[in-house]
Amino acid sequence: MSLFGNYDTPGRGVLKTPHEKKGFFKFWEIYGRHMWKLMELNFLYFLFCLPLFVMIVMLMATQSFVWLLLAVPSVIAGPATAAATRVARNFSQERHAFVGHDFMKAFKKNLKQGLIMGTVDTVFILWIIIGLPIYKIQSEQNSMMYIPFVISLACVLLFTLMHFYIYQMMCSTNLNMKQILKNSMFLVSLGIKESVWTFLATFIVVMVMYLFMPYTFILIPIWPLTFIIFVGCFNCYPVIRKHVIQPYYDQRGETNPELAAYESDPDDAIFEDKAAEEKPVPAARSRTKKKTIK
Repeated sequence: MSLFGNYDTPGRGVLKTPHEKKGFFKFWEIYGRHMWKLMELNFLYFLFCLPLFVMIVMLMATQSFVWLLLAVPSVIAGPATAAATRVARNFSQERHAFVGHDFMKAFKKNLKQGLIMGTVDTVFILWIIIGLPIYKIQSEQNSMMYIPFVISLACVLLFTLMHFYIYQMMCSTNLNMKQILKNSMFLVSLGIKESVWTFLATFIVVMVMYLFMPYTFILIPIWPLTFIIFVGCFNCYPVIRKHVIQPYYDQRGETNPELAAYESDPDDAIFEDKAAEEKPVPAARSRTKKKTIK
């Protein structure tokens, strides 16, 4: 018996695809396998998002407009999110990834679209922090203002759910921003179950981090950011592959290379271990007299 498992038992050998588990157990198995790399990725991603975090804290803690100085550098969180999503997506789909190298490569590749989306996200966050409270106060004074307030909440929810698909398509396809946003809106409903589960997981993580502040501040650089991204990739990337990526290959009459491994025969092994069926080879007798060292 070995330390991490018994490798002496004969079997089918090494398969082309890993053993498949389902749902909850599969998630934690894959996450546990890549947890340390995801924590490393979280720290790298946190460094790029630091201007955005500082801006949010300053906006919520002070009445001055000093936070405006960080509004412009905060948009760098866009391409950083695309880069972190690329690495987390590879891990969630059991693909190899070098954290630093693949992060910077994806950062440069998605820089333009990432900056556009980073600008949109910065404005979106400012609107949530500043605009929604104003609508709420006005609705308490005038019941007719509940209509724009509810509409605003619905828009916030929809745009939040769209984020589970936006950055994944940005780093996985060659679509332009208009196509990405349009597809994301449709994918929210096409993958409603995956969208809701991802939203609930995100909500739980955010609430835990908020309720246990300031103790949870120490976790922000190493854990929650990439955990949320990983959950989104694990749940929602199959939806993108089914409704966006696979139709592309179907129209061209080509085989999706992502599915080639998973559609292979599970009994088709790279090599088969038949050690237990083999008979030991008898040792040849030596005709020369062995020397004894005294």
